[in-house]
Amino acid sequence: MKEFKDQMSGTGNQSGFTLLEMLIAVVILGILAVIIIPQITVSADDARVSALKSNLSMARSAIEQYYQQHSNNYPGAIKNDGSGAVGSVADAATAFADQLPKYSQADGKASSDSATLTAPIFGPYMKGGKLPANPFNNLTTVKCDITTTDINAARTADNTVGWQFIVKTGILFPSDTGSTGGVTHVTY
Repeated sequence: MKEFKDQMSGTGNQSGFTLLEMLIAVVILGILAVIIIPQITVSADDARVSALKSNLSMARSAIEQYYQQHSNNYPGAIKNDGSGAVGSVADAATAFADQLPKYSQADGKASSDSATLTAPIFGPYMKGGKLPANPFNNLTTVKCDITTTDINAARTADNTVGWQFIVKTGILFPSDTGSTGGVTHVTY
């Protein structure tokens, strides 16, 4: 009977958190969040830097293989229809974007169908039909420079494309405006 009276009157054994205990728990969770969240952010940036370097390495290897198989011409140096040297930056970008992920013949003519080309047939150098994306701006497009040979003059960040390529020297670099650890991505 005493138990029933205690329950009805609100006295007796009550369990639960006091306001002070709840405040302490919230403070502890806040401290943990301050410690953990920056580490998660750094891990995400590290993963994107790793992906950027991996994509860059893969693309550079493909560029060098193309150069060796196409009479020391880099992709984008000759028109993608095989008719000779490119005359504009737009032609170079189109040729570059076609010549790496498609089949090509020795004169640079590129096609998705190898049966339309004459032997010897090379490539494709990149799987998936396009360049890999720059993980910092998620763009697969390329901007080609057909006149410069000075890499330091050409290394300017342009966040409107994923990559920049110097056709005369075969140098590919990321084109985003970001930096990681004080190192700008265009210098990779």
